Amino acid sequence: MAEIADDEPPSLEVLERYRKAGHAWVAADDENHPVAYLIAEPVDGALHIEQISVHPDFAHRRIGEALLAYATDRAAEEGLTHLTLTTFTEVPWNAPYYARLGFRTLDEAELTPGLRMIRAAEAEHGLDRWPRVCMRRP
Repeated sequence: MAEIADDEPPSLEVLERYRKAGHAWVAADDENHPVAYLIAEPVDGALHIEQISVHPDFAHRRIGEALLAYATDRAAEEGLTHLTLTTFTEVPWNAPYYARLGFRTLDEAELTPGLRMIRAAEAEHGLDRWPRVCMRRP
């Protein structure tokens, strides 16, 4: 999956759109340097996690879990009932990780129109070359 590892991060314009909407959160180290971030947007009554990334030097410190907990609280404040995301099934820090955090895989019949659109856009970008799923957590 070298293509995924080499993929550019979102542009500043994209990140600014999430920030302005109040759906971009950053975790920082003791010197206030960013070490992780999460961007999300409402999709069909849920807060959809568009991307979550933790710098490898800060892995295994539960920073991603903390960002997801924060997103859960913000979603509840907005009246959104679930978190959703799309992820790779065969990467240990993707679907298996999210399953440990209470996400469950949605079957095809459970996909909302918005999730179907997200999956179609991912396929257009070639992400369907590897097994992917949509997941949801209350």
